Amino acid sequence: MIRHARTVILVCVALFALAGCGSAGKREEGRFDETGSLTNDAEVQETAETETPGVGSEPFAQLPIETEASGPQMGAAQDDESSDVQPGMETADGEEASVRLPERYDAREDGRTSPVKNQGDLGTCWAFASLLALESSLLPDEAFDFSEDHMSQNPYFALRQDEGGDYTMSMAYLLAWQGPVLEEEDPYGDGVSPEGLCAVKHVQEIQILPEKDREAIRQAVYTVGGVQSSLYTTMRNDASSSEYYNRESRAYCCTEDRDPNHDVVIVGWDDAFPKESFPVEVPGDGAFLCENSWGTQFGEDGFFYVSYYDENLGKNNILYSVVEDADNYDRIYQSDRCGWIGQLGYGDETAWAVNVYETEAQDECLEAVGFYATDRDTDYELYVVTNVPEDPSADSGACFAGRLPVASGHLQYSGYYTIRLEEAVSLAAGTRFGVMMRLTTPGVIHPIAIEYDAGDGKSRIDLGDGEGYISPDGDQWENTEANQACNLCLKAYTSGTD
Repeated sequence: MIRHARTVILVCVALFALAGCGSAGKREEGRFDETGSLTNDAEVQETAETETPGVGSEPFAQLPIETEASGPQMGAAQDDESSDVQPGMETADGEEASVRLPERYDAREDGRTSPVKNQGDLGTCWAFASLLALESSLLPDEAFDFSEDHMSQNPYFALRQDEGGDYTMSMAYLLAWQGPVLEEEDPYGDGVSPEGLCAVKHVQEIQILPEKDREAIRQAVYTVGGVQSSLYTTMRNDASSSEYYNRESRAYCCTEDRDPNHDVVIVGWDDAFPKESFPVEVPGDGAFLCENSWGTQFGEDGFFYVSYYDENLGKNNILYSVVEDADNYDRIYQSDRCGWIGQLGYGDETAWAVNVYETEAQDECLEAVGFYATDRDTDYELYVVTNVPEDPSADSGACFAGRLPVASGHLQYSGYYTIRLEEAVSLAAGTRFGVMMRLTTPGVIHPIAIEYDAGDGKSRIDLGDGEGYISPDGDQWENTEANQACNLCLKAYTSGTD
């Protein structure tokens, strides 16, 4: 057992990020129900010195326990509140592609928005927003109609369609290659989702843009596609009215500090959109153009403007930044089908993690590794270990000392990234191999993303499909399933050698 001679706060955290927001110190756990309202599943608790992580401003259920540190701690990362992001969208190698932006942009005029859809009475706005944003990122070159039914009936999550959901569920579903599937294969609203459907695209990168960073959001919309975000509304459908919505100008703004309960997709902006168009007083002009999921009878054929000064829009910003053909790799190795639920670490900005897998009855080439950066400005080092023994913990993981460095780099934003190796690593049939990472994330004391049972009734966690290890220094290791009851979010991608 690894011990550190200091007292820490052990914080067990559910990254239940719905489209939700919370403030530092006091955070609520919840989800969107069928009415679009936030339903609370856990007691709100206060914790000191724990800031909102840079994955947006999601709510947390935090259980502080004073303890002597003995091994890693699960918890929330501290937020880096700096706002020095430069214009441009980051690529997986850390480079930026910056373009000069116009004062007004409407993706509809470039054929980069999918047809407006209608979620009906179900609490599936999160799935509609996710897939509308994903479809937008492929336009105008490729036009798809993906199935919200398939995403919102994911068997790895326990929520019904009328119980709501959140964008972490979307991320888990897409990054596990469970989807997207076509709408024609699983039509919406029939309550049935066929088994055996295969993803028609592979999502390999999802960036989480900084909170209220207009420049980053606009760069994303202009260069990549729609950005999934969230707002608070008292409306349920196109026939509803609200004190925050001006039906004549199709303009929306809520400046109150309310928990968000509805997801939309940002597909444009207008810096000169008049402030007088909003039903509430705002300090200046400007608005984002958003696509809703309440059918074409709402707003301007399903679209509407939300003020730059809306309290929630632009806090949670999800960009589906790299989407590839479904034949990009032959196989994905993974143990986190419910995705990023919490974080693990040793009370330090740096931690090591390795997931061990075994190849099937054929030779393969390891081509890429995928993982989450749990906050901004993450530095990573990736390694591969071959011929891992059956019980690496027997010698505290000494076998991992023979690691081969395969990639390193810097990631500007939090999110999920697939890193192609500088050279593919050959793996013989039946080889036990490990993909290893060393992450350093400034201001974050639990930098490793994990899947675990947060006790919220949301996820169906299977600890039997993973073999992960974590270390504070790369020398001493302990098993995460046995000692921490969690799976590491660390995937491997291989191709055959034929």
